[in-house]
Amino acid sequence: MSSRAPESVPAGIARLGFADPRRAAGLLDDPVLEGLAGDPHRIEAGGLSEALSRTADPDAALLGLVRVLEAVGEAGLREEEGSALTDDPLARAPPPPPPRAPRAPADHLVAHPEHWRAVTAAAPVAAERRRERLVAAVRTPGELTPADALRIGYREQLLGIAALDLTAEDPLEVLPATAEALADLAAAALEAALRVAGEEVGEEADRTRLAVVAMGKTGGRELNYISDVDVIFVAEPADGVPEEEAIAVATDLATRLMRLCSASTGAGSLWQVDPALRPEGKNGPLVRTVASHRAYYERWAKTWEFQALLKARPVAGDAEVGAAYCDAVQPMVWQASSRENFVADVQAMRRRVEEHIPKAEAERQIKLGAGGLRDVEFSVQLLQLVHGRADESLRTATTLEGLAALSAGGYVGREDAATLETAYRSLRALEHRIQLQRLRRTHLMPTAEADLRRLGRAMGHRASPAEAVQEQWRARRREVRRLHERIFYRPLLSAVARLSDQDVRLTPEAARERLSALGFRDPAGALRHLEALTGGVSRRSAIQRQLLPVMLGWFADEADPDAGLLAFRKISEELGSTHWYLRLLRDEGSAAERLAHTLARSRYAAALLEQAPECVQFLGDSAGLTPRSREDVLRRMRSAAGRKDDAEAAVLAARTIRRSELFRIAVADLAGLLGPSELGEAMTDLTSALLELALEVCVREVAGGAEPLTDVAVIGMGRLGGREQGYGSDADVLFVHEPVPGAEDGAAQAQAMEVVRRLIALLGRTGPDPVLDVDAALRPEGKNGPLVRSLASYREYYARWSLVWEAQALLRATPVAGDPGLGERFLALIEPIRWPEGGLDAGQVREIRTLKARMEAERLPRGADRKTHFKLGHGGLSDVEWVVQLVQLRHAGRHPELRTPSTLVALDAAAGLGLVDAEHASALAASWRLATAMRNAGVLFRGKSVDSVPTYDRDADGVARIIGMESGTAQDLAERYRRVARRARAAFEAEFFDD
Repeated sequence: MSSRAPESVPAGIARLGFADPRRAAGLLDDPVLEGLAGDPHRIEAGGLSEALSRTADPDAALLGLVRVLEAVGEAGLREEEGSALTDDPLARAPPPPPPRAPRAPADHLVAHPEHWRAVTAAAPVAAERRRERLVAAVRTPGELTPADALRIGYREQLLGIAALDLTAEDPLEVLPATAEALADLAAAALEAALRVAGEEVGEEADRTRLAVVAMGKTGGRELNYISDVDVIFVAEPADGVPEEEAIAVATDLATRLMRLCSASTGAGSLWQVDPALRPEGKNGPLVRTVASHRAYYERWAKTWEFQALLKARPVAGDAEVGAAYCDAVQPMVWQASSRENFVADVQAMRRRVEEHIPKAEAERQIKLGAGGLRDVEFSVQLLQLVHGRADESLRTATTLEGLAALSAGGYVGREDAATLETAYRSLRALEHRIQLQRLRRTHLMPTAEADLRRLGRAMGHRASPAEAVQEQWRARRREVRRLHERIFYRPLLSAVARLSDQDVRLTPEAARERLSALGFRDPAGALRHLEALTGGVSRRSAIQRQLLPVMLGWFADEADPDAGLLAFRKISEELGSTHWYLRLLRDEGSAAERLAHTLARSRYAAALLEQAPECVQFLGDSAGLTPRSREDVLRRMRSAAGRKDDAEAAVLAARTIRRSELFRIAVADLAGLLGPSELGEAMTDLTSALLELALEVCVREVAGGAEPLTDVAVIGMGRLGGREQGYGSDADVLFVHEPVPGAEDGAAQAQAMEVVRRLIALLGRTGPDPVLDVDAALRPEGKNGPLVRSLASYREYYARWSLVWEAQALLRATPVAGDPGLGERFLALIEPIRWPEGGLDAGQVREIRTLKARMEAERLPRGADRKTHFKLGHGGLSDVEWVVQLVQLRHAGRHPELRTPSTLVALDAAAGLGLVDAEHASALAASWRLATAMRNAGVLFRGKSVDSVPTYDRDADGVARIIGMESGTAQDLAERYRRVARRARAAFEAEFFDD
């Protein structure tokens, strides 16, 4: 066996964390520690040195212990008490002192060694017992003045509270008990001080009934070690005493009480008693009657005053008067959120608190700064005041109890509540340890390295304590600030606060009446949906009971609230068991409001969401409503398709991506985030990405693993080529291929044909997204010609047989998928055809005009109104496009500015060149935009294509709301469209037939 030499005392002391081993070794040899320090030649396991090493500052703890024991000896304590200091296990392992301790407690113990047992025998004390002990101390002060007896008795009990706190395994766990004990001790001191004040006033004190109501942390039983004690004084006359006289006596008592607590005597001071939260603040009378308080709060009180009253609690004086005060004001507290701008006022108050922090302190504030205690307290109080109007379980004055109730009721997510609770406990524990250092009021993180080291050790950090405690504090601040900003500023709070008491409770009777008043067509059916969503005691139902009173109003803001509520029920039943859905609606920005408006405004979006409810997540982030680029969408489609084994599954996977993106675009459009051009571009990018993916898949399938015989390109035509697609647009295309070198032309043509047919079939099948109808009718020879031609075949056809209408169709040709090089070669081929250098001759112009007239006569559907048909009616899309295209065919050869597939860009260029009158161009553009917007809005509202201005009022109302009009009738909407279309028709006739 190996033997190890005993460790020397200085070396062992240094290992244990003493900063000055030599001085510590000398103190350990002090005679007063005889029997405690153990063997003077070594460090004993479980001995005094090891016990002191667990303190925040072992050097200061050792010095303090020596001082205290010297005082014990000088005091001549009885032998049995002296033996307790050596026999008592607690004495052998003294309680860890405060961070710079034991300066403050040690100073008290040196002055009052008889209080040693307050530390070694510390145990929880009931609130009433604390009161009795302090009252007894001031009644029989002995040689002391009552004021000094109060201070000494208070310090003795404070020692016991600190001992339990500082010896706890986990300071965060005992924090609530510590804060309650401190509040109870403050309440006891107020009662004792009031008794002393009564003795000073004499018999006159019996002429009034004064109650002391604690506010703030004292009222909430969550007090700090060193803090002002906020109070309100309320009094009633004793029987037969005039009110004025009773208030005068009560004011005298209150003034004396404040002086007794705050004055500095030979025994020190307690804390400031602050009555500034009283009505009218420092300008108001110090004491009022219950009736006077009630009158003030009913007429003059500001929002912050009701927030302050949340923590009001009688703690001293006449209990009946205190109870009467609380009975008078508490109902007003829980109605305060219905005040105008209540939520905004509370939010503004929090911002003002931050703005008034001195700049030098802002980054050190534990209490008031960003991510500090006030963030937690304001968040909890705001949610309590808003939701506590209907939910009495939230009515508590204590922050941690309030947070727990909010979590249990589903008002705050369980994870968020747990994070806030841990952060709050941690920040409060930091605050306590800092204040205990010198028993001074402060809420600032220290900056000195030694102070940070002591603080870190006091919080349980042994490795690099100064760095660890700062890192932990900053992490807590970040967590608190993040959750504060999400919870404190959630739009749902303002919406709930605006509801009436009856509406916010959503009882069946109240719901039935409200549904009818809001304009639901089927209140009974809507009520069934509500009952299905809110019935039961589950957390899911509890959150729905928060959401639905507000969401009903948002549904009713739209033209079809019944459809919106039904869709919401379907989505909620699909997603209700997920961990994120209801949390998103409750916590994230305006997600719930946006969802309600979307579902009630658009059957198209609702149908997409019912099939892909996970897309609700888009609503929680403003970036989620930004349409994705073609490259991003295509990348995601390729990723999804790449995980499938066959072409059909691969295309279905890509179409699932398209469904999600269609919902994203629709919501952005409904929210007013997209103009007509942005919508057209987003829809075109989405269509071209799907065409690209489908083409890639079909080429691989048809080629069967071999190299393809031909390159294929898809040329967008019509609105697809012009990047002007809408929700109901087909994909007008031409297919072109070019055999690879060495491939036989016939085989290449057959393969290209098979690829195209497969693509059209896959995209035309019913799937997760709306069917994309790929239409190649604009190809040479129309439906009689082959679906796909080689580039050489197109060249031959256009050279020999091309007609003027085909040149007109080619104006909007743009490659959208497939081989880019082939697409560019196709454009080069058709450039002289669509941008003829000499323009059109008179015969060609006559032919175009004839075609337009024939189309108006033959293609307008039977029964359609020429005045309101979006595409073919007078002043509609066709009129605008034919004017622009005729100008392009006649002049683009000489004016490159006109060479664009975009209708509005070309129209603007034509006006700039003087080829179209400016006023006519403005009228044409206005009609094109309105018709496009109304056609898209019709699809959004009804969920299917709409060709004309709706004739039913509800449909017209829905379309009107989507395009930004006030709700109105079909007649209102039709009149607006006809007015714009008439001006466009006049412009069309002037421009189209002008030679």
